[in-house]
Amino acid sequence: MKITENTVVGLTYELKVSKDADEIESAPFSVEIRDSEDPFYFLFGASDLPPKFEELLAGKSQGEEFSFVLPMADAYGEVDEDLIVNLPKTQFSDENGFTGEMLKEGNFLPLMDENGYPMQAKILKDLGEEILLDFNHPLVGFDLHFEGNIEEVREATKDELAHGHVHGVHGEHDE
Repeated sequence: MKITENTVVGLTYELKVSKDADEIESAPFSVEIRDSEDPFYFLFGASDLPPKFEELLAGKSQGEEFSFVLPMADAYGEVDEDLIVNLPKTQFSDENGFTGEMLKEGNFLPLMDENGYPMQAKILKDLGEEILLDFNHPLVGFDLHFEGNIEEVREATKDELAHGHVHGVHGEHDE
């Protein structure tokens, strides 16, 4: 079966990132490996992945290897300065489920948006009474280098299509 709209896709891959800053390109460095013990599954056509990522996988079949680079513009784009904000430390109290250990520079805080959906913010700096948080996607500002294998391609179930995500062992819910 080939990867098409409404198929469930399982991948193993290594993701490397690089930056092209001021005409000096950095060497790609590894940031994530998904192996056969922990493949990445998604519903093709209904994911939050960059459209170019899905476009480059479209039509491939189980067992095929892939290797491509998503330039920053086709990945998560450039840093949005409006998503970097100062917030009072008091919002991140023990009563709200946060510990002092969680509030260290470089950590990602698990948060919820106003609709109850999970999100995260990276702590850029402790400013005393406030903390500087970055709500940009962690891969914003990078070129993404993918190398991997298509482990599985199958038709999505009616429930998966209705819910917009993969269910079962490799998804969000156990069936």
